[in-house]
Amino acid sequence: MTDSRQYDRLTTLNIEGRVAGVDEVGRGPLAGPVVAAAVILDPQRPIAGLMDSKALSEKKREQLSAIIKQHALAWAIGRAEVEEIDRINILQASLLAMRRAVAGLAIRPDLALVDGNKLPELDCPAEAIIKGDSKVPVISAASIIAKVARDHEMLELDVQYPGYGLAKHKGYPTRLHIQALAELGVSPIHRVSYKPVKQFLPEG
Repeated sequence: MTDSRQYDRLTTLNIEGRVAGVDEVGRGPLAGPVVAAAVILDPQRPIAGLMDSKALSEKKREQLSAIIKQHALAWAIGRAEVEEIDRINILQASLLAMRRAVAGLAIRPDLALVDGNKLPELDCPAEAIIKGDSKVPVISAASIIAKVARDHEMLELDVQYPGYGLAKHKGYPTRLHIQALAELGVSPIHRVSYKPVKQFLPEG
């Protein structure tokens, strides 16, 4: 059970212990890593305004990310690199990044609530919740800090690999990005297993 009924069920269980929210960002981009976050919120320090990171402005995400890191009992970032994405595919790389995020928590969670319909291999009980980033505050918190962390990295990569417009589109397949690939070629941070990138690889 991975739909909204699942979360309704979870909310009636009076779950005791520490619950981690887990989410990833960066499955769609043509460049850069996939980044995941795991967060255990402090029930004594509630945070207002938590929602899916995609529904927030950049300024609001930045503000909430700082508050989450300050108020949470624990948080951690995990990632999978471009080479891993190309080797094991984006789904497995996303699960790997989430596993690394949970493993990086200073506190072992009693339960992990994971956005989506797939679960990474974890050393704690876990539930997958479709659209959990818009339904479950602790998953929303993970979504926010993962998004902010990845966006910051793409700004840094824009300096290292100028001309692709990474600061604007964060690696997503925009017209600007495709045009830059056609003009500049494929960089070391591009996912060569992705079809829009693969077409610009040298033949042979």
